[in-house]
Amino acid sequence: MELSRASLPAPGIVHLGLGAFFRAHQAVYTEDALAAAGGDWGIVGVAPRSRTIVDALRAQDCLYSVTTLGPSGTSTRVISALSGAIPASADPAAVVALLADPAIRVVTLTVTEKGYKLDPATGRLLLDDDLRADLEADRAPRTVPGLLIRGLAARRRADAGPIALMSCDNLPSNGHRLRGLVHHLAAATGTAEWVAANVTFPSTMVDRIVPASTAETYAIAERALGVRDNAAVSGEPYRQWVIEDDFPAGRPAWDQAGAVLTGDAQPWERLKIRTLNGVHSAIAYLGALAGRETIAASLQMPGMLPAMRHFIADDITPCLSPPPGVDTSAYGEEVLTRFENPAIAYRTLQVAGDGSQKLPQRVLHTIQDCRKAGSMPRWGALVVAAWMRFVQGTADDGRELPLDDPLADRIRARLAATGSSPSEVVDALLGLDTVFAADLAGDSELRAEIVTWLTALTKHGVSDTLTGVR
Repeated sequence: MELSRASLPAPGIVHLGLGAFFRAHQAVYTEDALAAAGGDWGIVGVAPRSRTIVDALRAQDCLYSVTTLGPSGTSTRVISALSGAIPASADPAAVVALLADPAIRVVTLTVTEKGYKLDPATGRLLLDDDLRADLEADRAPRTVPGLLIRGLAARRRADAGPIALMSCDNLPSNGHRLRGLVHHLAAATGTAEWVAANVTFPSTMVDRIVPASTAETYAIAERALGVRDNAAVSGEPYRQWVIEDDFPAGRPAWDQAGAVLTGDAQPWERLKIRTLNGVHSAIAYLGALAGRETIAASLQMPGMLPAMRHFIADDITPCLSPPPGVDTSAYGEEVLTRFENPAIAYRTLQVAGDGSQKLPQRVLHTIQDCRKAGSMPRWGALVVAAWMRFVQGTADDGRELPLDDPLADRIRARLAATGSSPSEVVDALLGLDTVFAADLAGDSELRAEIVTWLTALTKHGVSDTLTGVR
């Protein structure tokens, strides 16, 4: 037996980034929207780099399964919203042609923070050699921004009509950032006037815990379906999608699938990025240092849960304006309950990856707001210290920790050029100006707080440092 079907849905959406999160989140909402209201809104998924998932999906007629992992059991469903899958690295011309197709009216993205080529500290465009070549050289585009601007230029030439580009990544003001990126590229390629008149950039907030697929993920799906699914994903029961309703050529009935349509997603974005993602990263760094494999296991450590409650109550909540009717502390408590779900084996090392890209929006923006308000974000300083301890590459028991980060070479070079004392390490890493804005790097009181925590983590380890936190 195999996953197969007679026909594919008519496409209306291109999605850049075929990772597990997209397949367990936006594609599920679109599936439910199609079931509720119909429409030609099939999704053509584009994998920017690897073609492994493309091959798996094509072999299954673009069908795959999502298993919901609850504390008391699992449920598995097949998703049929995909109408195609393309490996951008092997066929960038096909992606450009799709973006120029009048049938495509929405482009969504989950390409992670680094896929946008934006400085995480300032939000400015990082015009590296690959992106510069996409703009200036006569070659197939290799970057996500290069694909977008080539596709929009082709759409203008084809007179294909307006389109919405919608970021679904965990970036603050993700729609505004994507707009700034595309407008900058449009100005450099002579398409600025057309983009301004024909392209919108709705911001979003996305939320569902989706761990990386493992052998157990595939085994659960096979037991439920009776067939092998090489694109199977799993996720927690909770999911949320907040979308700014700005689609010049229409959209699926996502509101009928449970999404929140709004005129301003920013309060939701900040709530989620700082509270859920910030706490997620905090647990990941501390848990990985302590040798805990998963987020749920890390939360079982003595002192971890109260430390995270302090982080939420003392640092995040006072410096955050939540959406109307939402209590940040209650939201934070719900987040911790979700993290404790033993069925979600979210690995600490997976969450801890790309820290230089994640830390500014997840943690450092909270710290900046607290300092502007005149308070000392003690628990936020602990998170920064945990990251600084983590990137040194050794867990508390001496095991090696991987440094999977776009700035890995710069981080290693700075650490190699300085002493090993906590104060020297803090000074070296605060000098990463693409991570730490000048106001944080020059804040002597904050520096002292980070040094205090890093000294404790270095001398005593995570377990002893957190023991006694109430």
